Amino acid sequence: MDFQMFSLAMLLLVCVEQSLASCMVDSFTVKADFEPARYAGKWYALQKKDPEGLFLQDNISAEYTIGEDGAMVALSKGRVTLFGFWVVCADMAAQYSVPDPASPGKMFMNYQGLASYLSSGGDNYWIIDTDYENYALTYACRTLKDDGSCDDGYSLLFSRNPRGLPPAIQRIVRQKQEEICLVGEFQPVLQSGAC
Repeated sequence: MDFQMFSLAMLLLVCVEQSLASCMVDSFTVKADFEPARYAGKWYALQKKDPEGLFLQDNISAEYTIGEDGAMVALSKGRVTLFGFWVVCADMAAQYSVPDPASPGKMFMNYQGLASYLSSGGDNYWIIDTDYENYALTYACRTLKDDGSCDDGYSLLFSRNPRGLPPAIQRIVRQKQEEICLVGEFQPVLQSGAC
């Protein structure tokens, strides 16, 4: 009987350890051989997992371009509520750099609100997966916990079509959301054309 209890306890410990290890941000994979030129163009957010604080709430879109120097830049739009009652369309600009050329899907994003009441800053910005034609799943972790999992971060599911994704692609996306420990954390993003 003691051996059975010990075995059960060890099995439980292994399961918990594997669960924690798989949610360590450094273990997340990104799109292999990410190609910014193929990624360029218009994307519409379909789902999002918000970070702490102010974040675009709906009608989120981003237009990515590649500069003459090869660097990717984006102009994003979306609605945001300020002061608890003032809903405005916000414009944001971002510039992306690739700290490690061996991993082009792991970028650093510097962003600025194009109005004084919007925030500016920088985040790690990873392309978890994309097929370039239909969907892209992005991820950013702003703060890590001591165990290496994310304490505060965000993720966006983008589509080239603001109306949604076909079921086969939805299954791929759900698997990728599971791999970054965010299944069930996403909310739908309204795309009504307001911005």
